[in-house]
Amino acid sequence: MRKIVKNGALSVNAIAGSYVVLLGINLTKTAGKGVLGFAIERIDHTENERYWLKGLKTFEETDPDRSVTVAMSTLEHPVQAFQWGDYTAKPDHDYTYRIVAMTGKPKNLVQGITVEVQIQTENQEIGTHSVYFNRGVAGSQAYASKFKNLPPDQVPDHKALDWLSRGLVEAMLAFIAQAKGKRYSLRAALYEFQYQPVLTAFKSAHDTDADVKIVFDARPNSQDYPDKANRAAIGTAGIADLTIPRTASPSFISHNKFIVLLDKGKPVQVWTGSTNITEGGIFGHSNLGHIVRDEAIAASYFAYWEQLSADPEAAKLRPWNEKNTLIPKAAPKVNSIATVFSPRSSLDALQWYADRMAATDSAVFFTAAFGVNKLFQSVLEKDGDFLRYMLLEKTDGSVDVLKRNPENYISVGAIADQPLGHYLQERLTGLNNHVKYIHTKYMLVDPLSGNPLVISGSANFSDASTKNNDENMLVIQGDTRVADIYLCEFMRLFNHFYTRDLINQKSGDSQVNSKSGSGSIHLIANDSWQDEYFKVDSPKQKERLYFAGKS
Repeated sequence: MRKIVKNGALSVNAIAGSYVVLLGINLTKTAGKGVLGFAIERIDHTENERYWLKGLKTFEETDPDRSVTVAMSTLEHPVQAFQWGDYTAKPDHDYTYRIVAMTGKPKNLVQGITVEVQIQTENQEIGTHSVYFNRGVAGSQAYASKFKNLPPDQVPDHKALDWLSRGLVEAMLAFIAQAKGKRYSLRAALYEFQYQPVLTAFKSAHDTDADVKIVFDARPNSQDYPDKANRAAIGTAGIADLTIPRTASPSFISHNKFIVLLDKGKPVQVWTGSTNITEGGIFGHSNLGHIVRDEAIAASYFAYWEQLSADPEAAKLRPWNEKNTLIPKAAPKVNSIATVFSPRSSLDALQWYADRMAATDSAVFFTAAFGVNKLFQSVLEKDGDFLRYMLLEKTDGSVDVLKRNPENYISVGAIADQPLGHYLQERLTGLNNHVKYIHTKYMLVDPLSGNPLVISGSANFSDASTKNNDENMLVIQGDTRVADIYLCEFMRLFNHFYTRDLINQKSGDSQVNSKSGSGSIHLIANDSWQDEYFKVDSPKQKERLYFAGKS
């Protein structure tokens, strides 16, 4: 849900996902004279609460003596940015946000022009699409404060795991639990299949006489992974009779993570996304689960599953995928959902994604766990009058080149591994070794337009994921609700890791690489913080206008 409200020179564009509300604030340059930032008050009509939102950045002049991280009220330490995210929102809640321009001096702030907007967060349980993101922060100030940086399995009553899951595993288990009785069937294709509660959920469905069959990666590569771990977990759960090992074309991987629900033999829903069935996949690095309640899409996935269940060589599967998931020549039809399955004989899907990026004139957002593909690089290296946001697992030489383009905003996974002032030192949960931060695979093109494009699934936007591996992607055109949920979560993580870069640089550790400039951990005591947002044709000006709904 999104809504723009204006009061004279001040306006706000509220974009609501499920757990996040983004606020794109705009103020004319003239009215901004003397404004030291914005105080933000939230009224929760659902739970009858009202309070000023808090932030970690403070005026040095009025910063209290804090030995630990304590968020401070924006009424005393206002937000010095034109885009702000409320990451404490709850699904299906009715909120009013009051944005107040604060003038005066740090020790004597004065409330000025105000605008307020009422908006409702999305209900995750209804509609054609339900999207669930885990917490996705392998280390954070909140975790360090709430759980004292203890490993999740050492926190009593599963409280840390529940906090990290953020509803993801609960939604996955609930999806499987729909299969109760003979009328239902489940068909799954999974890469890492090891988290016992999920395996037990499949067994429980089978025990109700639901028909359950699971294709899992058993390709005997040189590391015997995930084959050996999958088989051990399957043996522990006692569900070997429900599984089909995928062994053909052993140099490739069976990277799917989807489950199809059938009712009386008819496919009705599909669970897909980036989440592997492991502790690290569910509770560690960033992941999502995406439910589609559409019979045509469910049927497409079921037909693909039937191909996989025969364990075909990649050479035989490619022609089927290309025939049954055609790549369009241009943009998809408005209000459409399509699928893209791999392996394919060419990079047609990747080229089409790159073409969609190049065709926009507003903004692109995407995640990458294993670097930026060369086809994407060719678009991002060129000057363009639109913003490009990248959320990456790590940096490499290609990213250094992309940083030269000021329209490219890059945030890279990291923790604040050095204490700085009142910021606590963060530690990783220890649940992931290979991919520690960013595991999602999605792209948003023009997400704040009336016709956004969302591409999401299991494929890593890589040559191998397109030509060799078993993969699936959803292509959703024109659904603003889905785009709002994805954009809110993208910016939550983008800003989280962006801040870690600043903290690490200020503490003398510049190993994290993103576009942070010469910021400070303290607020600026005058209105000069606005300068970069009003510089004509600058990235910050474009960012201000884009999130305010004025691009």
